[in-house]
Amino acid sequence: MILLAIQLLLAHVLGDFVLQPEAWVKDKQAKKLGSWALYKHMLVHAVVLVCVLGFNFSYWRGMVIILISHFVIDSLKLLLQKYWPKKHLLFILDQLAHLAILAWVYHLYHPLPWPMNSQSTSFLLMFGLATIVLTQVSAVVIKNLLSSWQFAELTQEESLRNAGKYIGMLERLLVFVFIVLNQWSAIGFLIAAKSILRFSDLSRAKDRKLTEYILAGTLLSFGIAIATGLLFRFGQAFL
Repeated sequence: MILLAIQLLLAHVLGDFVLQPEAWVKDKQAKKLGSWALYKHMLVHAVVLVCVLGFNFSYWRGMVIILISHFVIDSLKLLLQKYWPKKHLLFILDQLAHLAILAWVYHLYHPLPWPMNSQSTSFLLMFGLATIVLTQVSAVVIKNLLSSWQFAELTQEESLRNAGKYIGMLERLLVFVFIVLNQWSAIGFLIAAKSILRFSDLSRAKDRKLTEYILAGTLLSFGIAIATGLLFRFGQAFL
C-alpha cells in the first residue's frame, strides 16, 4: 500500500524540484499563463508520473487528477504572485495543495480508515497543539518576557526581518522532535551549534548585558521546547 504513496511523492519531487530549471521558473513568473515553460513543466510531470508508476495505466484516473490539479494550482500561484508579496507563504500553500491532492489520489486507490479512532484523533490534536505552542505561542511569550530589555544591536538594519523569530521556531521544533524520538544527545549538538554561531555576535558586541539577554532568550526557548516535549510524551502514555 505504501508503495503508491512513495511513487506519487517521488514523481512530485522530481517534477517540481529536480527537473524544473530555474529559467523555467523565471519565465513563468514573468509571462504567467502565456509562458511555454508552464506547459513544458506539465509535460515533464506527466512523463515522470507515468515512468515512476511503471507505465501502470490502471492509475489513469489518478494521473489525470494530479496533472489537471497541478496545472490549476500552479496557474493560481502565478496569478496570485502579483497580489501576494509574501512569496514564501505562497510557495508553502502551493506545496500543501499539491500534497493534499496526492493524498486524495492515494485515498482513491487505498481508502484510509475514517473516521479515525479516538486514539489517533487524540494524538493528532496533541501534536497540533504542541506545534502551535512551539511556534506562535512561544514566540509571543518569549517576546513579552524579554520586552523590558532593548538593545541597539538587536535592531540593526543588516539583520534579516523576523529571522530570529523563525530561527527560534525551528530550534524549538527540532528540540521537540529530538525529545519525542528520545534523542537527547542531539539537543546537545544543537546547543553547541547555536553557541558557535552566536559567538561572533557576542564577541563583536562586547556587551555583558547583551550576552545575558541572548542566554535568557535561549534558555527560555529550550526550556519551553523541552517542557512541551516531555508533556507530549507524558500524554502519549495515556493514549
